[in-house]
Amino acid sequence: MKINAVFEGGGVKGIALTGAVQAAERRGLSFHQVAGTSSGAIVASLVAAGYTAEEMKRVIMETPFSAFLQRSKVFDTKIIGPSLRLFLKKGLYSGEALEYWMQQLLLAKGIRTFGDLKLNQLRIVASDITQRKLLVLPDDIIQYGINPLQFPIAKAVRMSTSIPYFFDPVILRKSADKRRPKEKFIDQFVYIVDGGLLSNFPLWLFDQDNMSALDQMIPTIGFQLVGRGSGKPNQIYGPISMFRALFSTMLDAHDDRYIEEVNRFRTIKIPTLGVSNTDFHITNEESLKLFEAGDKAGELFLNKWKLSDYKHKYMQHVLRPRHTVIR
Repeated sequence: MKINAVFEGGGVKGIALTGAVQAAERRGLSFHQVAGTSSGAIVASLVAAGYTAEEMKRVIMETPFSAFLQRSKVFDTKIIGPSLRLFLKKGLYSGEALEYWMQQLLLAKGIRTFGDLKLNQLRIVASDITQRKLLVLPDDIIQYGINPLQFPIAKAVRMSTSIPYFFDPVILRKSADKRRPKEKFIDQFVYIVDGGLLSNFPLWLFDQDNMSALDQMIPTIGFQLVGRGSGKPNQIYGPISMFRALFSTMLDAHDDRYIEEVNRFRTIKIPTLGVSNTDFHITNEESLKLFEAGDKAGELFLNKWKLSDYKHKYMQHVLRPRHTVIR
C-alpha cells in the first residue's frame, strides 16, 4: 500500500527516523510522496531517491557527522576565530560539507535536481528569515527567479538544515522587480535557514479538502521525534556560546511539544533517548540505538494502524473542521 510520509526535523536525532522507515517497509508500505524539515529533509530526500532503510542505516554508520563541523583554520583560533567567523559568515560552521555529502548520496542513485523525481514526490521546508516566511521547496524557489525543476535537492537540504548561528545561512539573490528600481544592493539578498524555525513537522502538507475523494486518498503518516536532549546544562561563556545554547534549546523544545490529539491517529512517536539535536560527535553505538528505537516505535504504531480507522478519523479531525461554517 502507498503512503505519504512527513519526517520531522531533529538534527542528528533524525537517525531514529530511518528505523521507523524500516518498520514501514517491513509492513509492505511504499512511499508515494514525502516531505521533511531539517534532518527530516535528509531522510525524505533519500527515500525519494530510492534508498532503503538498510541502505540509509549503512550510510549513517559509515558517516562521522563531526566532519560536517567544517571551517577554515583561520577561524579555528580560540575565542576570536569563531567570533570573527560568526560576524563575517553568520554561522560557526560552513554547511558545504553536508551539502556535498548529500549531493554524492543522491548522485549514486542518479538524482541531482527535483526534476529528476516525479512531480511533487519530494517537498522540503526552509525558512526565509529576511522576508519572514515559510518556504516549501521546490515550488517556492520560483519566487527567486529559479526554475523549481532545475533546483538541486542537496542545496534545498542544506537550506533546511542550516541551524541559525550553527551553520551558515544560504544566501539567495531576489529576482529583479521593476517595482524596486532603486533597491540597495545589500537589500537584494535573502537569508535562508533551518525550516524548523517555522514548521518543524509539516504534517499539513498533504492534507486535502476534497471529501468526495476519500476512498481514493493516499494516507499520510507523520514520523515525529519526541523527547528532550540529554538534559545537560549548556555552558555559557560569552555571546557565541549563548547563541549556541539559545538555538539548541529552541530546537530541542520543538521535539518535546505535545502532539495534538487530532494528529495522534497518523503520527508515529519516536523516542530519541536523550540525544541532542547538535550532538555531532554521536557514537556508532548511540546511532544504532536510535535506529532501533525508531524501528520499535514504527512497529508498535503500525501493529494497531488500520486504513479504515484512518479514514474515519481523518474525516472527523481534519475534513469536518475545515468544512464547518461559522455563523
